[in-house]
Amino acid sequence: MKKSIIGLLVIVIISSCKTNYLYKQVLNPAPVTIAPFVKKVGVLNRSIPTADSKTYNTIHEIISGEGPEMIPQGSAEAIRGLKDALMANNRFEEIVLLPLPEAKGAAAGMVNSPLSWEQIDTLCRRYNLDAIFALEMFDTQFKMNNILNQVNPGNLGQGMLSGPPQISMATTVKTTWRIYDPANRIICDEFSLWHTLTFNGTGGGAILGTTDALAGRKEAVKRTAYKVGNIYADRLRAYWITITREYFIKGNGAFKIAKRKARTGNWDGAAELWKNETNSPKRKIAGRAYYNMAIYNEISGNLDAALDWASKSYENYGNRLALRYVNILKNRKYKDNVLQSQAPQ
Repeated sequence: MKKSIIGLLVIVIISSCKTNYLYKQVLNPAPVTIAPFVKKVGVLNRSIPTADSKTYNTIHEIISGEGPEMIPQGSAEAIRGLKDALMANNRFEEIVLLPLPEAKGAAAGMVNSPLSWEQIDTLCRRYNLDAIFALEMFDTQFKMNNILNQVNPGNLGQGMLSGPPQISMATTVKTTWRIYDPANRIICDEFSLWHTLTFNGTGGGAILGTTDALAGRKEAVKRTAYKVGNIYADRLRAYWITITREYFIKGNGAFKIAKRKARTGNWDGAAELWKNETNSPKRKIAGRAYYNMAIYNEISGNLDAALDWASKSYENYGNRLALRYVNILKNRKYKDNVLQSQAPQ
């Protein structure tokens, strides 16, 4: 597991006057950590507006340009997208869709207040759950950006419409999610996702929202909602990032040879030369060699040794680049520990 976390996938080397830069890919922990014992989760839709806010909801529908069915249908697709992605992830043994009636929430477009832990405990006992994912808000906002009239020159310089007006419309899908961990009494995550889609309608009927453009918009919203559910599930996945490291290539003849070895991918050969130079009587040479040994150990997957070499480079030889690297390595060790905790048990 260790080497797969820090494993070197691709190295690209760029030279400067006394150092080279290398770029490598490392696995970053998922944004959200869920306890390993969580195996059975519920998915709850709290975004359906409560009947107590009927007047407000009606006004909201008019302002946002959405029909009364947009939130129920769109949020159902967001929930489905989340469940499908969680199942594909194989992180959980079972995913339970919780009934809507006991989940109705605040007014349209408003984010619900968190459920009480008594409510969470009741749901978890009833359905034998370890945690609950909740869609706390789902909303769409419709905006007509412009009318694109296609004009052909007519007689006497007057323009003539070549066809019906083209209506450019944009719909923003807004969601807010939470993950409740009843065992630790914490909300593991609270996150909002917005996505805007733009499409065109034709004819005056599109302005009134009574043509096929409106039906197309509704289907587009549902597809986007499903995708948003997929995207939110990705917050439980580790992901690869590209990081930059700088190492010394000048100092004496050994560094020049080590540079060539590193460029051909012979890092073991380069490290052998650098290690010899850690005994150099010249403090600058020794400090650079210690620093380079830290780089070698990191790309080999040994963060503890890398941190030790980098610390000595700064403490014993005053290498300022090593001090910055020490802090970088501490951050990588922290992320490495988080990643280990996220690994399946």
